Amino acid sequence: MNQDEQTDALVIGAGPAGLMAAERLAAAGNRVLIVDAKPSAGRKFLMAGKSGLNLTMDMEPEPFTARYWRGADRMAPLIGAFGPARVQDWARDLGQEVFTGTSGRVFPRAMKASPLLRAWLGRLSASRVTLRTRWLWTGRDGAAETFETPGGPRRVAARATVLALGGASWARLGSDGAWADALAADGVPLAPFAPSNVGFRVNWSPAMAKHFGAPVKSVTLSAGGRSLPGEFVLSAHGVEGGGIYALTPELRNSAALTLDLAPGRSAEDVGNRLKRPRGKTSLSNHLRKTLGFSPVKTALLRECAPDALGDPSAIGRALKTLALPLAGPRPIDEAISTAGGVVWDALDDGLMLKSRPGTFCAGEMIDWDAPTGGWLITGCLATGLRAGDAAAAWLSSA
Repeated sequence: MNQDEQTDALVIGAGPAGLMAAERLAAAGNRVLIVDAKPSAGRKFLMAGKSGLNLTMDMEPEPFTARYWRGADRMAPLIGAFGPARVQDWARDLGQEVFTGTSGRVFPRAMKASPLLRAWLGRLSASRVTLRTRWLWTGRDGAAETFETPGGPRRVAARATVLALGGASWARLGSDGAWADALAADGVPLAPFAPSNVGFRVNWSPAMAKHFGAPVKSVTLSAGGRSLPGEFVLSAHGVEGGGIYALTPELRNSAALTLDLAPGRSAEDVGNRLKRPRGKTSLSNHLRKTLGFSPVKTALLRECAPDALGDPSAIGRALKTLALPLAGPRPIDEAISTAGGVVWDALDDGLMLKSRPGTFCAGEMIDWDAPTGGWLITGCLATGLRAGDAAAAWLSSA
């Protein structure tokens, strides 16, 4: 193996959490080396911004943090230090103006992630931060972190190390969770990975095939005692989209999913409307004329409540509490994010591993869980900032 390389700070993982940690370490005057297994930095970040980079929400830190599904109590002080307002200021400091949409979501004016990432990498380079790609972390050997690189095995000994290795979804972009075995072997306690913000499988009948890709709008979804308005999309594999993702914690725990396909109307009102004479009009057209139903809503009714079709009152009741049987989540690699990873009790308040002094964790590899809509990116930035600041303080006190 090649001779050890020495540096003040080593950051493993060049996603938002790792880049933020590197920036804070460099600002404190440290020599920083960032390494990433992929050919370029921020690959999942770039993918997240392909349809519009939702950086954060226009909310105060406290209600923002309350939306975290797991780890909210430990995330609260981190979001308090680097929450939605500071995320917006940070983007502006990189020359990327932001705007707030009607739903409160905050986006860069350019919408895409690439201009923001280019500006960020440029600022890091100007701070004498070194980035090396195609360096795959393989674990620790004594005081050095080990890597497989295009030039062969390498070792890096750092006075402080930040691990920002991502979760366990979107392996092709670098988040494959492979790091878990190495940390577990070192005795670091981990929570099992679980898919989050993910679609769920449905065993559709052949009749549903013509509706794959169709959005189901103006619907209320309920699971595990929680209800919310939203929409979702039918696919050959099942259901996906914002309304499904928002119920991740309940659906992941096998809660039943029910749909109100006629929100704002009572079952009695729906039944009475359907009792109007329809002559030779088909049920589909009758539902369209009386309730404004799309073909996909009618198809869901036929699929999930066939026994109700002959009775208007029964249809009214079915449309208000339509049970959609799920067959479990889609594979974890298809999930937008994951829960699980390094448990909070393994970390101190600075996100340093208690069992490995001088090694810090940041980003999705920590066991927190949140919805899409800015919570994920903000969480990665906030944990990266905390880990970077704590690592810098560690170095200054050594």
